[in-house]
Amino acid sequence: MAVRAAVLPAIGAPLEITGIELPEPGPGQVRIRLAAAGVCHSDLSLSDGTMRVPVPAVLGHEGAGTVVAVGEGVTHISPGAPVVLNWAPSCGSCHACTLGEVWLCANALGGAADVYARTTDGTELHPGLNVAAFAEETVVSASCVLPLPEGIPLTDAALLGCAVLTGYGAVHNSAKVQAGETVAVFGAGGVGLATLQAARIAGASRIIAVDVSPEKQELARAAGATDYVLASEGTPREIRALTGKQGVDVSIECVGRAVTIRAAWESTRRGGRTTVVGIGGKDEQVTFNALEIFHWGRTLSGCVYGNTDPARDLPVLAEHVRGGRLDLSALVTERIALEGIPAAFDNMLAGRGGRALVVF
Repeated sequence: MAVRAAVLPAIGAPLEITGIELPEPGPGQVRIRLAAAGVCHSDLSLSDGTMRVPVPAVLGHEGAGTVVAVGEGVTHISPGAPVVLNWAPSCGSCHACTLGEVWLCANALGGAADVYARTTDGTELHPGLNVAAFAEETVVSASCVLPLPEGIPLTDAALLGCAVLTGYGAVHNSAKVQAGETVAVFGAGGVGLATLQAARIAGASRIIAVDVSPEKQELARAAGATDYVLASEGTPREIRALTGKQGVDVSIECVGRAVTIRAAWESTRRGGRTTVVGIGGKDEQVTFNALEIFHWGRTLSGCVYGNTDPARDLPVLAEHVRGGRLDLSALVTERIALEGIPAAFDNMLAGRGGRALVVF
């Protein structure tokens, strides 16, 4: 059966909206009809080669939809069930998984090398990050499928698959923000806005949003920011001025650039925590001198997928949504058709907007 999809024919090439042929689900697989897919900066990083995946590929790793069919051996989900896609399923047996660090699973992206579909002329296609959500329908491993908790709109639920899990996890699992602490969030895109909401949920006393775009101030404040700083060379100085010349307890960087990582570090108080969520390229080199590492006593840590266990954390997020503490719709700045993905990529490159949502 042919469905429409956004295909990346080669690294650096423009996406092509075209028909693809999906097989029926085999053993251990599930076929999903997508309701929506979020356009994430990671998809852009895949398309330009910052993160390497086999091509041609169908991108899109943040999605939700309805089960159409299941293959042999799939018992945890049935046709008709609403689901969220998990692009990084854990194997449960590698070293990281045995330590409980499932977000670092060594085999999480093994499915990205598989051939999961073909173009109508027979060209083999790979699922960009396991799930190939930039398509009307997809076929995925059952391990990539999480039941959607009740009470969550199916379209908005797509954001739970990456942006919200990442932002919430960065605050609660990685940085471990405590009530009363001060927080700075660098970058007010989809993940940054989710991070701001998570900091508010954690009870942070002051939440400072930093971005290059003045147009994002309203979005950031609606998400929970108490202050908004336009990014510049003087950003760390401005943040220290807002915090009694100390710096914030926690800085969370959601951009993935050397200059913002360095600014987040310099905005953190002595003994504070700097968490890097953004995915940068190999050419983004960040430098520190030995004396400042000793003197400031700060902790600098990376954060993969919010250090989350999606099966554990998704019900927690759903409870926050149902309780009105987490607003998924506030993260969406535009709802687009499949054909609008290239323009959404351009907006991300220009630093505009929060999260574009492809609605099928």
